[in-house]
Amino acid sequence: MDQASGLRNIVKTDSLSRRGVSMPSGATRTFPRVMSVTSGKGGVGKTNMVGNLAIALTEIGKRVVIIDADVGLANIDIIFNMRPKYNISHVISGEKSLHEVMVTTHHGVNIIAGGSGFANMTQLTHGEKLNLLTEFETLENMADIILLDTGAGISSNVLYFNSAADECIVIATREPTSITDAYALMKVMSQEYGTKYFKLLVNVVDSKKDAKMVYATLDNAIGRFLKNVVLEYLGNIPSDINLQKAVLHRSTVLDYAPDSPSSQAIRDIAGKIASSPIRASTDGNIKFFMKRILDAVN
Repeated sequence: MDQASGLRNIVKTDSLSRRGVSMPSGATRTFPRVMSVTSGKGGVGKTNMVGNLAIALTEIGKRVVIIDADVGLANIDIIFNMRPKYNISHVISGEKSLHEVMVTTHHGVNIIAGGSGFANMTQLTHGEKLNLLTEFETLENMADIILLDTGAGISSNVLYFNSAADECIVIATREPTSITDAYALMKVMSQEYGTKYFKLLVNVVDSKKDAKMVYATLDNAIGRFLKNVVLEYLGNIPSDINLQKAVLHRSTVLDYAPDSPSSQAIRDIAGKIASSPIRASTDGNIKFFMKRILDAVN
């Protein structure tokens, strides 16, 4: 058993024992899948995809929580036309519980606003870290999938969240800079954080052929220069004027144009995510995820 696996077991055992829960011999416990959604550069529709995928996942019966971890441009609330009064900084300070800062859309998607709270994690006291761990532990019973809307690029905060997540979805477009920056992101994560598995979602393309060309370009580069890194093709979103119109109306395309080509593509990808097997490394819980974050910023 490696050190990480041992730590996972310790965290699980501690979490259950403190709540007086005993696991039957041979029984397994299901924890939320923590999935980061990220990009090498901004402007590729990352946050838009997070919001729409969350809705599509709830439509097929998944309980979804979005954590807005985009420190510099936290705007998941705009997609849903909501204005959260509190964010994670109020949890860190002890003013509010995680459930008190959480807002719920009419679809049933729960959102935790991050804002500057995540930017200041390097300054947290030991007590604040413990409080944050305890609060995030409560998400285990209310989520099947936790989507992290990270920032773009390779800043430390983006890398912390991506590397701590169970799975990492990279958003890219046909633009050469988007492809180059997506590769740079995966290179840094693989070489400095040991992340070896990524999912690629190609956004706003004219055809599936164009999307596959983006995937092939990245996959070939990874195969040549990065050791033991795997890139899975998750799917693509077609160019659709309804996507832009939805944003202008402060809405998701699944609400604005539910029968549009982009909406159908999003539902197809959500179905693929929901039905995909959980990777062998996904054996932690949300408390362990937060512990990895807090350990990383020390």
